[in-house]
Amino acid sequence: MSTVTTAQIYANLVAQIEAALFQSLPILPKDPLRVLAKVTAGVYTLLYRFIGYNALQTFVSSASADPVTINGNTLTPLHEWGVLIGIGLPPSATAAELTATVTVAVAGGTLPAGTQVLYAPTGVTYLTLAAVALTALTVEVTLRASADSLGGNGAGVRGNVPPGNSLSFVNPLAGVSRTLVAGAATVTGADGEDPESYRGRVETRFKQRPQGGALADYQIWGTGVAGTVNVYPYRDALCPGQVVVYVEATAASSGSADGIPTTPQLQAVLDAIYLDVDGLASRAPVDALVNALPISRVTFDVTVAGLSVTDPVTVQAEITAAITDYLRARAPYIPGLSFPPRLDRVTQTGLAGVVDAIVSAHGGTFSSLTFAVMGATLVTYSLGAGVKAKLGALVFSA
Repeated sequence: MSTVTTAQIYANLVAQIEAALFQSLPILPKDPLRVLAKVTAGVYTLLYRFIGYNALQTFVSSASADPVTINGNTLTPLHEWGVLIGIGLPPSATAAELTATVTVAVAGGTLPAGTQVLYAPTGVTYLTLAAVALTALTVEVTLRASADSLGGNGAGVRGNVPPGNSLSFVNPLAGVSRTLVAGAATVTGADGEDPESYRGRVETRFKQRPQGGALADYQIWGTGVAGTVNVYPYRDALCPGQVVVYVEATAASSGSADGIPTTPQLQAVLDAIYLDVDGLASRAPVDALVNALPISRVTFDVTVAGLSVTDPVTVQAEITAAITDYLRARAPYIPGLSFPPRLDRVTQTGLAGVVDAIVSAHGGTFSSLTFAVMGATLVTYSLGAGVKAKLGALVFSA
């Protein structure tokens, strides 16, 4: 039901007044009865909207992700649902931390904590976390993102610096080179969780309540970490009491197009599995040994033979995009968590169906499709634990 407008309520009130008086109201806009009807219509509209807003907040699927202030109290309805069900607030953006190598020109002295360092390509400014004595030709410092050129605090994926890239001190310092060389990340910068992703986790938590260490619990705990796309948990068949979770990260946070998480991200998932949002060890069973491992990608080489269409360039681009999406959507199968249809199999008929839909839409034909893994041509391939798929070479042959 759509919200009744002020004009509709106003027209209804005028009609009722005219019916009660058995005469038409003057058409002058400042007629007292018309003014009264318009003011009353405004009040009713506010009530309609207020009641409608409150009704939406009673369901997770429609709860607002924007803060609202009521009687001096500011709250976000969707976040209140998340806290109530036990997943806490959405993860905020994580500030990147990394090591960097400083070349010492004159030994002696100290590089103070809080020294500003700039990474020019992103405009992010970093601060040194501790004072470092300049006692060698090169020394290592630890940096944390603290600000950026957009006016933010530097948190998020924009704070990540690929190892080997150059940074520079904002202000030249005596005794050291102005340029630093980035090393390994100790904390991977990740963007905060977007509202719709958080909403999905809240809904999932309502459907899958914690059960003291069921497979679904590990998935819920792990995906609460910023920068994590999914977690695939398995019971270790060889070691009783051991759980293996394979972690898939966002490309932006991990720096990997295949979603391979960094070591700090794996550690963050482990921490989230053992500790709740309040830092209490209320999650994984006390005798459970959990290993967090990165997912792996298996590469599929696909050959489409005998393609005959009027616009081969466009069709080949569409086929490439469709097969890429098809393979990226393949996922490991987890008994009890994965629902039909199973996505852990890549088949010749499935790939051919993707191509046929595109070719047929363009009024063309193709004679055959084959795919291979590590040079071996296959008809069916089953993904193993923690293994996902990606497209390697796509060849169109005569």
